[in-house]
Amino acid sequence: MPYGYNGKILRVDLSSGRIKMEEYPDHFYRQYFGGEGFIGYFQLKELKPGIEPLSHENKLIFAAGPLTGAPAGGCGRHSVGGKSPLTGGYGESDSGGYWGAELKMAGIDAIIIEGRAEKPTYLFIQDGKAELKDARHLWGMKGLECQNAIRDELGDSLIKVAYIGPAGENLVRFANVMHDLDAAAGRTGMGAVMGSKNLKAIAVRGHQRVSIADTAAFKEIARWIAENTPITNKGMHDFGTARVVAALDPAGGLPTRNFQLGSIEGADKITGQAMKDTILTRRRACFACPVQCKREVKVDTPYVVDPQYGGPEYETVAALGSDCGITDLLAIAKGGEMVNAYGLDSISCGATIAFAMECFENGLLSTKDTGGVELRFGNTEAMLQMVEQIALRQGFGDTLAEGVARAAKKIGSAAEEYALHIKGQELPMHEPRLKQGLGVGYAISPTGADHCHNIHDTVYTDVGPMLEALYPLGILEPMAANDLSSAKIRLLKYYSEYIHFLNCAVCCYFVMSLSLVGMERLTQLVRAVTGWDTTFFELLKVGERATNMARVFNLREGFKTKDDTMPKRFFTPHPSGPLKVALDPKAFEEGKAIYYDMMGWPNGIPTPGRLGELGIEWAAAQLPK
Repeated sequence: MPYGYNGKILRVDLSSGRIKMEEYPDHFYRQYFGGEGFIGYFQLKELKPGIEPLSHENKLIFAAGPLTGAPAGGCGRHSVGGKSPLTGGYGESDSGGYWGAELKMAGIDAIIIEGRAEKPTYLFIQDGKAELKDARHLWGMKGLECQNAIRDELGDSLIKVAYIGPAGENLVRFANVMHDLDAAAGRTGMGAVMGSKNLKAIAVRGHQRVSIADTAAFKEIARWIAENTPITNKGMHDFGTARVVAALDPAGGLPTRNFQLGSIEGADKITGQAMKDTILTRRRACFACPVQCKREVKVDTPYVVDPQYGGPEYETVAALGSDCGITDLLAIAKGGEMVNAYGLDSISCGATIAFAMECFENGLLSTKDTGGVELRFGNTEAMLQMVEQIALRQGFGDTLAEGVARAAKKIGSAAEEYALHIKGQELPMHEPRLKQGLGVGYAISPTGADHCHNIHDTVYTDVGPMLEALYPLGILEPMAANDLSSAKIRLLKYYSEYIHFLNCAVCCYFVMSLSLVGMERLTQLVRAVTGWDTTFFELLKVGERATNMARVFNLREGFKTKDDTMPKRFFTPHPSGPLKVALDPKAFEEGKAIYYDMMGWPNGIPTPGRLGELGIEWAAAQLPK
């Protein structure tokens, strides 16, 4: 068995109660690596075409990678996947915190959950052993209650708990899987899949160390990360991800009022600096990480915010804040606590509320539809009411719990103009009019609009560490943020594959960014852990392989190249504000065509030959005839 792995994948059939441990050959691990690679493999290999995502036929996969749990900064992540109830296609999300590392320390690399339990159940894993336990007393609990109840029941306060809140139980299509109260596998609705299986939580406890091939080399790299990343990533440490509000707002890149605008009056009230100066109590870190980008906040009035749920990061600040026309940091912090407690993706939740607010202001909804709630931009109480109603599927929240694509169809065709999604998933809080390569990345993403496996164009406009790190890939010159040339698309291809690799490894982009750790040091880290004589370009192929498996899965499930699209809104400039440009339809289509060509996807479809070159020739049989 390669170093960095346990060589054990746990398969749990909830319908029968059967639990078994499976072993796979060494080449399986090197080929698919872990995390997202395992998820792509098992989804494509084991899910029948056309299954309903919320049926017992779907599978829910939790997967670590070889770097997960290795004691170095950034090595505390894992992936969660299954067929998405939000998009009907490939579903995958990744999470930080401590749970993934604990899974590895418990002797397991991945978990495959099958079937559906007859009654609410939770899974307990300890040092390579697993058992199913009754969770009827946990059903209906929010995060903190659930975590504490499980720890009390099992008599160990150090147990790490992955849970769903009421949102997952109620099959909200963008429910997430929460870990450690403040770490979310947020996107694509995996919490709803978990809820459909009557699985409330997975509790994990382990005592072994991750095996490392070259301990001396590993310690040297881990020491370098510990000493250097807090310096190179000082802004992230000091102000968290919400630090970007201060840069995006004056550039016109802060989503405002359902992306109608790119800046908002009072943005200075919701920056990372404002949080630090007002409600921040301390910084938090994921497993072994020196950056500490996570926040912990405390609010006593007019809302009570429990610091145990952490604090809002950028996506939550923008989704529940500026995109809803809100600059009340205390209300945003409360909303952030609520989405963590209820188990909701804050991006889709905020975007769906913003969509409803625009529908309301344009006369497509009234208080008769919303149960008396004045769903107007800037109404903090309405935002908080909708978060709760969505999680509990109460009142108008039941409609919004379906996500913007389905909600728009229910409200009426006129609402579809305001339903901003790609493949059914709501857009993250990054403006594709400003970052136009990111816009192409949104369109081609297998999960629907996604900001993680993507480029952020504004950091490549000048010569500096971000650009210099890409010189070995032949990307030598700065590019404007609205540039969609072949050089920009090459950057998109390479960088998205790099992030896909990180999600196979599984480790954090904020630490493992090419401008921080760099290609050579990352490759050395993988060698030190696994013992494999690998190269950076082999690692990129791991990411490319994962990308292709996800693409084939979506094509098999009925997606077409025409679904690689963008809401019409983004082809029109903001009516006012600092950003004067929009996506150009012709350049956008040409950018996609260049990407398909670089990927070896004629008309957006991978060829059997290309799949064979990647060692996944078996996937060609899944392509539509």
